[in-house]
Amino acid sequence: MNKYILTAFFAFASTVVAFAQANIVPAKPQSKKVIILGAVVHVGNGQVIENGYITFDKGKITGVGDATVVKFALTDADVISANGKHVYPGFISPITNLGLAEFESVKATLDFAEIGNMNPHIRSIVAYNTDSKVQPTLRSNGVLMAQITPQGGTIAGSSSVVQLDAWNWEDAAIKTDDALHLNWPATPRFRGGFNRPGFSADALAERTQKAIADLEEIFSQAKAYGEGAKPATSNARLAAMANLFNGKQKLFITAGTQKDIVAAVNFAKKYGITPVIVGGNEAYLITSFLKDNNIAVVVSQPHALPSNVDDDVNMPYKNAAILANAGVTVAVSIDGYWQQRNLPFMAGTIATWGLGAEKALQTITLNTAKILGIDKTTGSIEVGKDATIFISAGDALDMKTNKVETAFIQGRSINLDNLHKQLDKRFSDKYGIK
Repeated sequence: MNKYILTAFFAFASTVVAFAQANIVPAKPQSKKVIILGAVVHVGNGQVIENGYITFDKGKITGVGDATVVKFALTDADVISANGKHVYPGFISPITNLGLAEFESVKATLDFAEIGNMNPHIRSIVAYNTDSKVQPTLRSNGVLMAQITPQGGTIAGSSSVVQLDAWNWEDAAIKTDDALHLNWPATPRFRGGFNRPGFSADALAERTQKAIADLEEIFSQAKAYGEGAKPATSNARLAAMANLFNGKQKLFITAGTQKDIVAAVNFAKKYGITPVIVGGNEAYLITSFLKDNNIAVVVSQPHALPSNVDDDVNMPYKNAAILANAGVTVAVSIDGYWQQRNLPFMAGTIATWGLGAEKALQTITLNTAKILGIDKTTGSIEVGKDATIFISAGDALDMKTNKVETAFIQGRSINLDNLHKQLDKRFSDKYGIK
């Protein structure tokens, strides 16, 4: 019985794939100078130019400023009139298994976690699927880059940053192996009812301490391995951690409670590493500690329930603003892969809960680029950076007005069609819906 269900499913999936996006291929390199005139330019660093211009050539931004004070030679360029529209730097989605999963219910399409607890040698980039049908749905909302991140275990492996219009992972890569990802062993919290064997407070606390001791061991071994003479027999796990200690690779630690965040930061500092905290549900309680230690935070999905029963019900909305207003560098993430298209609306939520629109924009553009180590080439609309930008008819952080009309990745004008749009058109035509 099961084999027939599976066969039917793959037949359906094949039909959908065959129907969808047959005409969507990666864009060709920019061949002609482009000038965008008259738009409201959201630079990404807090600056807004009300009647702005942007010029770019060969994939790089060559000019940005006030369109009323500059004259252009328009004959040798493609000119886009964007009066009343908005231009943004491409949004960046951190901490996602995008391209490592396709159908959640089909195990064969899930490639974001490996067997075992300590996997520092795992590289997500080599499993990244540029042919996924999900990426085009993100591009249509302005999400043009992502940090492809492995999951599972205590040390999950290394992430890489990609742009979302490519033939293969080599073409997609912006920065490979940018960070190693560690899931901090959570301190158990009790509210009664743990009477089963192995689930007492003492047993769970002992388990947590054992997990931390295992981390101490592998980090100590990796540091010594990297500092010593080249061994006769290589160790892939320890060798993969070498760049943590020389500063070439960042350490992202997922931790939620204030106690775990402090413990994780202090752990990393022992090895000369300044980590990035991911999640940080209680980070708002220790803003001074985070600022004093120069710790950036990638805040988890704001559209969530409070982590504690006695928290302010709106705390997930306000966490990012409290951190940013205290001087902590903050980025915003969202769970999973297919939901990444809603990332701009997460920023829109935190904008209305104490941060403001332009600072909220930075949490998915320049701040994220800084945290990922790619801010020299992207994250804002500035001369010399990649022309990874898009034009929206309205406010891109508002789901009612976000309408991406044109997008460029490294100067290439990309196709904004996707499966959702195709299905919408198909059934709108069928039922005569306008």
